[in-house]
Amino acid sequence: MNKPENLTHAIMERAKFREMKEGTKEDWSIIGAEYRAFAKDLPDRVLEHLKLLDGDFGGFPVCRLEHSLQTATRAHRDGRDEQYVVMALLHDIGDTLGSYNHPEVAAAIIKPFVTEEVHWICQNHGAFQGYYYFHHLGMDREIREEFRDNPHFDACAEFCEKYDQAAFDPDYESESLEFFEPMVRRVMARPLASMYKVAVEE
Repeated sequence: MNKPENLTHAIMERAKFREMKEGTKEDWSIIGAEYRAFAKDLPDRVLEHLKLLDGDFGGFPVCRLEHSLQTATRAHRDGRDEQYVVMALLHDIGDTLGSYNHPEVAAAIIKPFVTEEVHWICQNHGAFQGYYYFHHLGMDREIREEFRDNPHFDACAEFCEKYDQAAFDPDYESESLEFFEPMVRRVMARPLASMYKVAVEE
């Protein structure tokens, strides 16, 4: 029985090594080509994963996707740049797999594409958001004070005050995910900083 042509091609276009130390330039040429194609589809995967938040309320007044859209919409309407707005959109994308550290998950995704400040806001917004509710759970609402000397402290506090903690209004008219999709694609089109940056260059 003959294998489909595309399957045969896929099998032929694979590296030959069994251990990385055996790899040749030809092997890594194959892998590099596959990597570049895969990396270009990152925005698609991110947007699809964000959709997992749709309908997930977790007891909140709005679902997690609506909270994300509302946070990004508020930032956009306030004149924030696209890096910031995309961070606002994705800041809770880690809720699905990072129940105990969701800010770090989101921050890892956006890190190659944003400034140090925008990344820091995303990575630490959980502690800053806690100012508004940790005391109701027997936790320390002032935990953000551990970061007081960081140059991005005020920026993170502002993000939570103006956009994140305010984005639970069921009556707020948010922009759609489709509205933000072009921004996500532009911001993630090319990494600003990554050890793999050279590998994605054609």
